[in-house]
Amino acid sequence: MTPESAGEDKTKAKAKTPAPKKPAAAKAAKPDQSKEQERLNRALLEAAFRIADRVKARLLFLIVSDPAEYKFPPNLLARKDLVLVLGDGKPEEELRKEGRLVMSLPRIRLTRVGKIKLAVMRGLSKGLMAMGDKIVCVTGVNELGTVDNITVIDIGRETEILSSAEVGNLATMVRPEIFEELLTMAVVLATQGREGKAVGTLFVLGDTEKVMQLSRQMIFNPFQGYPEEERNILDPRLRETITEFSALDGAFIIRDDGVIMAAGRHLNAAMEDENLPRGLGSRHAAAAGISAVTTATALVVSESTGTVRIFRNGKIFLEIEKPGQSKS
Repeated sequence: MTPESAGEDKTKAKAKTPAPKKPAAAKAAKPDQSKEQERLNRALLEAAFRIADRVKARLLFLIVSDPAEYKFPPNLLARKDLVLVLGDGKPEEELRKEGRLVMSLPRIRLTRVGKIKLAVMRGLSKGLMAMGDKIVCVTGVNELGTVDNITVIDIGRETEILSSAEVGNLATMVRPEIFEELLTMAVVLATQGREGKAVGTLFVLGDTEKVMQLSRQMIFNPFQGYPEEERNILDPRLRETITEFSALDGAFIIRDDGVIMAAGRHLNAAMEDENLPRGLGSRHAAAAGISAVTTATALVVSESTGTVRIFRNGKIFLEIEKPGQSKS
């Protein structure tokens, strides 16, 4: 055998040698992360219901984009004390046909606390709970499909989520559908601004006759002369118009049935700045003042921070922070 042929035989022998086997552990499949997340979501919701039962909560708010995506057990979703608070514009009719209590949030980015505040305000405006009631809220991160937060709220005693006992009477203050639409407009405006730029504005809802007496027109009223049905905030076609006029100085004056009476209105009943939290300016002083001397509800969008503040009886009873403004 020549040296060349011997070398060829060695090469062939090497080619036939099987590759070393990998350790058995390397072959093990990765854990199913989605299944694990489903188990965690279920465990947290079960814990929330146990807490709700222990504190004798009136309702449990499950704040998620769509409960079907989380694959919660049917027995948990069937509980009569559960309120489904949906996001991302998910349809509500099917769930309502099943006899579920359903509310929705606007399709905007909110902090966890912002979602809770908005859900609680809507629940109060609908009369789902009252002073002295306890509720439990469950929320998380929709983009990740997780629930990771349980909050217990005592209506009337809570001061961090709800700043004033005045919220307990919200159902008797305003018409739910009008308040919800106006609050949604304010939060969307605070989050998205006008043409991508931050704006600040003021809405005054209710007690219109007295509010008009305590204010004056700063500019020509852009809503003057139009039929009432064309200037009602429940008409979705009006949203773009309100966004455009939000850059005007002065307040929007809105009747309790949703009809916009004026924009660009100067409020005369401003409250002294020292009676307000530090850092709030003339727009907030005007909101506090007009709500102190009338039965109106005032909503302020802060241009500097994007925070929405609601005033009743001269006091703030809710703040909804723009994402990035809160640590939550």
